[in-house]
Amino acid sequence: MTFTKRVVGKTQLKIPTLGFGGAPLGGLLEAVDSEETLATLGDALSSGMTYVDTAPFYGFGKSEHVVGNELRGKDYVLSTKVGRLLKPGLPADPAGMGWPDPLPFHPEYDYGYDGIMRSFEDSLQRLGLDRIDILYVHDIGEVTHGSDNKAHFNALMTGGYRALDELRTAGLIKAIGLGVNEADVCSAALNHGQWDVFLLAGRYTLLEQDPLDDLLPQCVANNVSIVVGGPYNSGILVGGDTWNYGAAPDEIVNKVRQLKNICSSFGVPLPAAALQFPLGHECVASVIPGLRSRKELTQTLQWASHTIPDEFWQALRDQNLLHGDAPTPPKNPFKLG
Repeated sequence: MTFTKRVVGKTQLKIPTLGFGGAPLGGLLEAVDSEETLATLGDALSSGMTYVDTAPFYGFGKSEHVVGNELRGKDYVLSTKVGRLLKPGLPADPAGMGWPDPLPFHPEYDYGYDGIMRSFEDSLQRLGLDRIDILYVHDIGEVTHGSDNKAHFNALMTGGYRALDELRTAGLIKAIGLGVNEADVCSAALNHGQWDVFLLAGRYTLLEQDPLDDLLPQCVANNVSIVVGGPYNSGILVGGDTWNYGAAPDEIVNKVRQLKNICSSFGVPLPAAALQFPLGHECVASVIPGLRSRKELTQTLQWASHTIPDEFWQALRDQNLLHGDAPTPPKNPFKLG
């Protein structure tokens, strides 16, 4: 299969509109079958999903190992992340951090110059690859760090950014950005340096469109792309009951119920609408759901190929289920062929 490709920011890099989120390869929230995850990634690459995102944090190195083993010798676009270094020894409760069966390491935050450089080199070693295309600064922001974020953000902007810019200028990476679950820190970063792309998880979805008020117009003005992670809002838009990795509040449950009702009336699977919606915005370069099995991959490709009529999106507007400024996607935005 082939997918439409979009340019990343001001770079020459193009990525397919449907990519592969690698957090489940590290065993996010549940242990994984390593043979199944490897087969899933292999089938995804064969299906045209040649943009793969991973991170040292995912399974404390496990996801990077899986990704590297499958990408080696193949055509790919790869992003990984910096901001955490892996040190030997498991933490007291890795499952409480989201990883019930990780490799025997623990993460330590480091957003400074030396930390970014070491993280990049360590990732190349874990991946067993000689090329990484995009580096995202992982989980910078108040949601993760609370009152400590000011110090981490300062370390990034006074040291870490310089490391990223040097790697980009030297041609060792093609693009730099943030990989986060919150929009505000992306807006703040735009005041410090030249960024290419933000991986924004769960914040610009069929369920949430607040970035249309600030971040997305700022990205248009600065020619910065968005990669949308977590298009299903951690499960609730794909039949689960979790939102932001926790129990969904009543207002979210009620909105999802309304979305389901309209989907049913048009014969549109809710996950198909969730997957396709972000591609209506000019900033969005790719949507990268996390996949842990070949069954999930097959479902995703079916949802990506489902034709959604324009009347469906209008019905959502009529029920005030979309932000007033939300652009909607064309029919078949992934253009599978």
